[in-house]
Amino acid sequence: MEYLALLMFVAVCGVLLLGYPVALSLAGTALLFAGVGISFGVFESSFLYALPNRLYGVLNNQTLLAVPLFVFMGAMLERSKIAENLLNTMALLFGRFNVGLAISVTLVGMLLAASTGIVGATVVTMGLLSLPTMLKRGYSPAFSSGIICATGTLGQIIPPSIALVLLGDVLSSAYQKAQLSMGIFSPKTVSVGDLFAGAVIPGLMLVILYILYCLAVAIFKPEDIPRQVPQEETDEQQSLTFVLLISALLPPLLLMFAVLGSILFGYATPTEAAGVGAMGALLLALWKRQLSKANLTSVMQTTVKITSMVFLILIGASLFSLVFRGFGGEELVHGLFQQMPGGVVGATLIVMLVIFLLGFILDFIEITFVVVPIVAPVLLAMGLDPVWLGIMIAVNLQTSFLTPPFGFALFYLRGVADKAVTTAAIYKGVIPFIIIQLILLCALAYWPSLVTWLPNVIYG
Repeated sequence: MEYLALLMFVAVCGVLLLGYPVALSLAGTALLFAGVGISFGVFESSFLYALPNRLYGVLNNQTLLAVPLFVFMGAMLERSKIAENLLNTMALLFGRFNVGLAISVTLVGMLLAASTGIVGATVVTMGLLSLPTMLKRGYSPAFSSGIICATGTLGQIIPPSIALVLLGDVLSSAYQKAQLSMGIFSPKTVSVGDLFAGAVIPGLMLVILYILYCLAVAIFKPEDIPRQVPQEETDEQQSLTFVLLISALLPPLLLMFAVLGSILFGYATPTEAAGVGAMGALLLALWKRQLSKANLTSVMQTTVKITSMVFLILIGASLFSLVFRGFGGEELVHGLFQQMPGGVVGATLIVMLVIFLLGFILDFIEITFVVVPIVAPVLLAMGLDPVWLGIMIAVNLQTSFLTPPFGFALFYLRGVADKAVTTAAIYKGVIPFIIIQLILLCALAYWPSLVTWLPNVIYG
């Protein structure tokens, strides 16, 4: 009976590859297997009685309220052209360097990724804003595509990130379950704030490594970047005043620091900070005179669509996990991990490989709600730090979204890129950034304190 759980997992992956909606695929496959199991007497229908309580728990989850608020914040910042103004200003600031525009794209992509938290939205926005400009100024298609895709995936790791909000909620439940299975009846908790704090250093390291790579390209492969700064850009740079720089950079930076700082230092919960961020984005749009009825309507529609998708997937995942548990899937996974050579190290490597491969066909939301609840309790019961595990999963997913031939970020950019940018050029451009992310993964695995140090300092 236990192997029916694995068969169900394989079946849902097959259904997803056929192109059916994720939420309906999860729920439909689970109900089909449950029906077959009940018919043959190998599945207890009482497991399905817990579904209403699970759904009520989903809808009553205060942490998940941060999702629509962060989505609203990111969509409003994007719609009000604040990202575009940031990019133009940063380009002027670093315009004295041949590789200045690439550095600007990295920094603005970092801020945009943090504000939206959605890989697709960031890649598409940066592709529309910066790719034509980079090609016009003499950057190679491969290098331009690589830096845009890489910065777009930063939304997985740089807080405040929707991915980390969802991971924090799932890991909190998994951590408590793991401790109860170990006989600890006063379990510790892990919060979204812990994950935010743990992601700060790895996220900044990744941005610094991207910038260093851009500088290395300027030195060792100058044919990929403009030989000299265009004259018109130099003239524009002369017009860049301190007031203009501050007016473009300071408001969004203050908003980011207010949201993240309030969470890290315990002044607000992630949900409360998300509310601050949403209100701050509204005020910024009003200040930039972009708060029109059309923009507000578009932002609200985007927020409703994404939020509905997230919660519908969560409901489907709740049903899937119930049926998976009813077939004894959790015990099977636990037994497989215990028998695996290499102990906790071998089990972690296998899980990371599986998540990496699933990242080709599933978005981070599906992996967070379906895969993580299955494997995380077992790994945490084996002694892994929950914050470290969460950040490793986030960086791993970030890498899989960037890896040819199926990486999501590549398809997003392909959809908005000029015909002059070939698919082969996009694949070639992302390879150095994949190597950089793998280096970061290895560094985090070898020095877990890169993740755990800041949460321990802040929260003790």
